[in-house]
Amino acid sequence: MKLTQANLSIGKRRNNASVLIIVLWVALGLVSIALYFANQMTFELRAADNRVSGLVADQAIEGAARYVGYALQNFATNGAVPDNTQFSCEAVAVGDAKFWLIGRDPSGKSSTDPYFGLVDEGGKLSLNNSSTNVLQYLPNMTTDFSDAIQDWRGTNGILGADYTSAGYQSKYAPFETVDELRLVSGATVELLAGEDVNRNGVLDKSEKDLNSNGELDPGLFEYTTVYTREPNFHSDGTSLTNVNAITEAQFRSLFQSAGTASATSMAQSIYRTIHPPGTQRTIACNGILDFALRCKNAGMSSDDFNKIANNVTTSTNTYFRGRVNINTANMDVLTALFMGANVDESTAESAAQTLINYRAQNLNNLTSSAWLIDALGNNSPVVTALARGNSVTTHSYQFTADIAAVGAFGRGYRRVKFIFDVSDGSPKILYRQDLSRLGWALGEKARETLVAKNTQ
Repeated sequence: MKLTQANLSIGKRRNNASVLIIVLWVALGLVSIALYFANQMTFELRAADNRVSGLVADQAIEGAARYVGYALQNFATNGAVPDNTQFSCEAVAVGDAKFWLIGRDPSGKSSTDPYFGLVDEGGKLSLNNSSTNVLQYLPNMTTDFSDAIQDWRGTNGILGADYTSAGYQSKYAPFETVDELRLVSGATVELLAGEDVNRNGVLDKSEKDLNSNGELDPGLFEYTTVYTREPNFHSDGTSLTNVNAITEAQFRSLFQSAGTASATSMAQSIYRTIHPPGTQRTIACNGILDFALRCKNAGMSSDDFNKIANNVTTSTNTYFRGRVNINTANMDVLTALFMGANVDESTAESAAQTLINYRAQNLNNLTSSAWLIDALGNNSPVVTALARGNSVTTHSYQFTADIAAVGAFGRGYRRVKFIFDVSDGSPKILYRQDLSRLGWALGEKARETLVAKNTQ
């Protein structure tokens, strides 16, 4: 049968239509593949950008650590605690990155945004040197856990806690880091971190107010340290004058050289408190607060005592370990310290609050421990109890720099904690710990500022 011209035309059109459809499907497939790879490349670009931002933030943290070392070298001299107004602590630019030093507000006021500055380790209680009697009065602490701490660091194995099921044994040696508390029997996240899960010193929106008091209740990480060490010598290596081992003439020379009032009579009076006349015994000063109290009782002014305070000692030890800086310790640490010295809770809390208030009102009069006597009085039970030991100081030589950084456009968040020590004269890093895993710790204000700037 012979096809007509019309039939041939229809067949041709059908073939052309089929080809067109196939071409369209191929084109659609190619476009889909192109879009897929373009989308993948967009993700790769963003990932690469984030990696670069992370690397930039890492380098900013390294730069920040060097910057902190410089600040400590220049401002943390002779045990002084650097003021956060002496150097930059917030949104410091390093190229396209910025860094912050996450600190603690010395006033103790509750806030929703972090305070920026260094953290003084000297204002905390030492896990290795504080007695169980002191540690047990810290917030959230239990008697069992304070005993477990003593057992962990001790050599006698008092409790004999069994760590077999955990796969390790009790250490029976000093703590090397505060995070070692995680290994102690009875440790929990609530006990160690409290409500401050990201450990930035404020109650963030993402954190639970477990007792609904509207304030942050931190854990033991906030109150304890293992790094406090104070040199018992001048920064140039020369010895301090041991007041328990000098003569009356040497006392007189010391006071005269410092320019104190009534040097001769004062030297005789102080000397006789240590070496009572008519006896062969020596009533040595227990610590610098004991010596300050004797000087104040003899009529020496705080201004005169401040002239000699940094030149005297009561011990032959090369270093003092575990002393608490009363200039920076917070309310809870001071209260625990006082109660550990057998002061009742009400008196301890009242004295701690008095010291906090005095510090805020007399920022330029905190040179020596004589200010504690001025604030509480010569006959205060807290002063009397502390003078029996050697647990307080007004100097610090170890500081935490909790550094957080972001790269360009607020990306690549990183956070690293450094512990610096200046007790040997020059800053050195004792410890570093990556805290990036704890999440954003700069507060909402910093986040909003970064977002606003990057959308302009």
